[in-house]
Amino acid sequence: MAEKKAKATTAKKAAPKKAAAKKSAAKAAIVLDATNVGYKAGDVYQALAAAEAPQTVAEITKNAKISTEETYLGLGWLFKEGKIKDEDGKVALA
Repeated sequence: MAEKKAKATTAKKAAPKKAAAKKSAAKAAIVLDATNVGYKAGDVYQALAAAEAPQTVAEITKNAKISTEETYLGLGWLFKEGKIKDEDGKVALA
C-alpha cells in the first residue's frame, strides 16, 4: 500500500511550467540628427523614384524597408525641400 501512495504522490507532481517568454515591445530609438534624417529622406526619395508612381505612406515604408516613423521624418525633410507633393492622398515626386 505504501508503494501506491508513493506512486500517487509522484504522479501528481507535474513538471514545473515554464514561464512564457515575454515579447519585447521596445522599439529601437530613432536618432534625430541631420545626418540620420537626411538618410531617411534619401530612402523615401529612392522608394518613390523606383516606383515611378504616387505611393501611400505604408507603401513607401514597405518599399524603403524603414519604420513608419522614419518614413515621416524623411517625408518632412522632402516636403521642406519641395521635392515631393500630395496627389490624391498619396505622395509623389514633385
